[in-house]
Amino acid sequence: MIPGLAKYQRQINLESFGLDNQLKLAGSQVLIVGLGGLGVPVAQYLNAMGVGALGLMDNDTIALHNLHRQVLYTEAEVGQSKVQVAAAKLRKQNPQTSITIIPEYLAKDNALEIIQDYDVIVDASDNFATRYLVNDACVILNKPFVYGALHDFEGQVSVFNHNDGPTYRCLFPKMPRMEEIPNCDENGVLGVIPGIVGSLQALEVVKILTGVGEVLSGKLLIYNGLSQENRLVQFNTNPKNKTIKLLADSYGPAPCSMDLNLDAAEFLALDHPKQVIDVRSLQEFEENHWEGAVNIPLPTLGETLHQIDFKTPIYLVCQSGKRSAQAAQQLVQTYPNAKIYSIGGGMNQISMLCH
Repeated sequence: MIPGLAKYQRQINLESFGLDNQLKLAGSQVLIVGLGGLGVPVAQYLNAMGVGALGLMDNDTIALHNLHRQVLYTEAEVGQSKVQVAAAKLRKQNPQTSITIIPEYLAKDNALEIIQDYDVIVDASDNFATRYLVNDACVILNKPFVYGALHDFEGQVSVFNHNDGPTYRCLFPKMPRMEEIPNCDENGVLGVIPGIVGSLQALEVVKILTGVGEVLSGKLLIYNGLSQENRLVQFNTNPKNKTIKLLADSYGPAPCSMDLNLDAAEFLALDHPKQVIDVRSLQEFEENHWEGAVNIPLPTLGETLHQIDFKTPIYLVCQSGKRSAQAAQQLVQTYPNAKIYSIGGGMNQISMLCH
């Protein structure tokens, strides 16, 4: 019998759900990749509904601009680890859930080892490289995964690799080029939309685990928050996408070499770095920035090279380290002999260390 069974009584009373399906939830393990706007509602609902074990995977820290949509966190926790804070609160919400924290980003080197231990994978990430990596690992390991994505006032939800159904690559065969990828930090997101999409993802997880209802396999649900309209786009399996046996050599643009990476702690230990360039948007820069930094947003970097002294070490910073890594790659191609560094963890990590 499940400890604290009374808390699930309203679910058990559902004629088409019942005790058997509640027991299925209790015996299940779900990995949530990303504890941001999508991952937070997924984790809260699956935890409350009685999923037996949750894996929380993220290496990000809480930032002030997260709070309008990542409603599990508070201003007092800015700079702290998302998985650490989330785990502590989820354990209070439901002490019976076994919660594992994985303070890492999903990467080629750890994906298969981590994913193999879970029944269902939830992709709550915010980038295409992780989505393709999750897809390929799930195909190799024969694991279903629940996809969610956001764009402006819209959200998307689907289920891939479920009961030999289509994969992510069947719907999106090729990864978009970097210049085609919208940046959430720059384009913005309405706080409630991730909550709606994340809740829909949690529902799909429950349907997969219990067999209740019709899973969104081979169907892409597109939700429009402004019109409150849903559209279903059907797509078929491409058999070649089911034959993946190995992870790709690279997912998306190759990460910066170690020579271009600088840990935030190492940056803070420098003696007054003379040239710090913040590649975030002006709005993000004005919210908080490193004293003395110059703001050159990433989209304008190629047009403003005259503002940069390539004879002096260049320290690039953004919010989490992703855009600064792109900027470092862009600059080093033009000036291969310059000393160019991307600050790992960006302002998130710097703020946490200075907190």
